[in-house]
Amino acid sequence: MCELRRGAGVVARVRWVKIFLAGASGVLGSRLTPMLIAAGCRVAGMTRSPEKAEMLAGLGAEPVVCDVFDAAGLEQAVRAYAPDLVMHQLTDLPDRAEDLAAGRAANARMRKEGTANLIAAAQAAGAKRFVAQSVAWEMSGEGQAAKEFLESAVLGLGGVVLRYGQFYGAGTYYPEGAKLPDPPRIHVDEAAARTVLGLDLGSGIYALTEDGGSDFTPVN
Repeated sequence: MCELRRGAGVVARVRWVKIFLAGASGVLGSRLTPMLIAAGCRVAGMTRSPEKAEMLAGLGAEPVVCDVFDAAGLEQAVRAYAPDLVMHQLTDLPDRAEDLAAGRAANARMRKEGTANLIAAAQAAGAKRFVAQSVAWEMSGEGQAAKEFLESAVLGLGGVVLRYGQFYGAGTYYPEGAKLPDPPRIHVDEAAARTVLGLDLGSGIYALTEDGGSDFTPVN
């Protein structure tokens, strides 16, 4: 059992000791990984970039280099780790905000095909819990369809959907000192901390935004 702390006090105890974190090298995943490890969890950090494996090892994770679109390889990797919990923090976003429009199709594919592959791998490995990221704002076209697919698929297996506001802070499209994004929004460090605190939530959809409090009231 992991103990999650803020300051000097224990704020939660979580049953999920072995966590397979897909998207561990991303802007949120790279913050989640050391928080989970500090809480006493064991983390397999998945990235598709061999160059980022060393970074994940430095954070204390067991690096797993795998492409989510390689369904067979993904299933093998998740089975080999045999996690209690699989966490989906995968996105396929461009480095620059001005390229977001051009990258919509790639991110929609991640939310559809990537999510389906990761769910299948988690089920094959016998994982007891599945947690996935979504967004707290409405989109249009293929982006909204992909969001709805992800959320429906995760809820269908009794999982947890975390709808994040737009991130701001170091490493995001809105770095420290820059103009804040429009609401709904959340500082990326706070998003990571609240994700860790929410690992034992009941199945449902939860909004993680700076104006949404921290009581994890389901939105559905």
